[in-house]
Amino acid sequence: MDKENRREKTLESFDKLLTIMDELREKCPWDRKQTFETLRHLTIEETYELADAIIENDDSEIKKEIGDLLLHIVFYAKIGSEKGSFDIKDVVDSLNEKLIRRHPHIYGEVRADNAQQVMENWEQIKLKENNGTKSTLSGVPKTLPALVKAYRIQDKARGVGFDWDNIEQVWEKVEQEIEELKVELKAGNKKKTEQEFGDVLFSLINYSRFIDVNPETALERTNKKFIQRFQYIEQEVKKQKKDMREMTLEELDKIWNEAKKLEL
Repeated sequence: MDKENRREKTLESFDKLLTIMDELREKCPWDRKQTFETLRHLTIEETYELADAIIENDDSEIKKEIGDLLLHIVFYAKIGSEKGSFDIKDVVDSLNEKLIRRHPHIYGEVRADNAQQVMENWEQIKLKENNGTKSTLSGVPKTLPALVKAYRIQDKARGVGFDWDNIEQVWEKVEQEIEELKVELKAGNKKKTEQEFGDVLFSLINYSRFIDVNPETALERTNKKFIQRFQYIEQEVKKQKKDMREMTLEELDKIWNEAKKLEL
């Protein structure tokens, strides 16, 4: 199928989805009952399921989860149309306008030779759209998980030029924060220890940007790795008819290393 026919078939499929949404909203008791508020937590769940599929590099699941998110987008637009606030055309038109407006290096005369320049232009345009009345950081959702939020805060600050000059400075900051944490741990000050621990995490997340590692993805991969190894230990301990709580750390560490070798 050539590109033109594929686009036509894609539009037909999307039109069919809109028709199905209309029918479900009219005829299905559950779909008819939903509101922005009732869908919100389900959308969050679907987003995390997509994130899991991406971590697992499972294209089949990624396709499925993208479909689930697309359903939610169409659902929100349908509810919006019923309220007389907006419909799916308004959503797409608004997105198209924003993409064109924020890519002047494609649709205008602005020059951007690399991804960093594109990001900086994007943030500057956003500030102009708000007439300078909003903070650069106002676009970071308050409900984001703390680790993801820290990364986005730092990334947005970088977009307007507030960043370290080089990676050595960033690592020095990490070491400084670790030393400050040690001081508070020694002093036994619980509140300040928590503050300094937060500073250590924040500085490490900052360092992750400079080495081009997404901290959320890195930590999640480590979580999954730990789960796999721990479950291997549980299975081996069960085979040996032992109780993990009664085994020495040396015995458990030996099984842990066996699990590590199996990953290679």
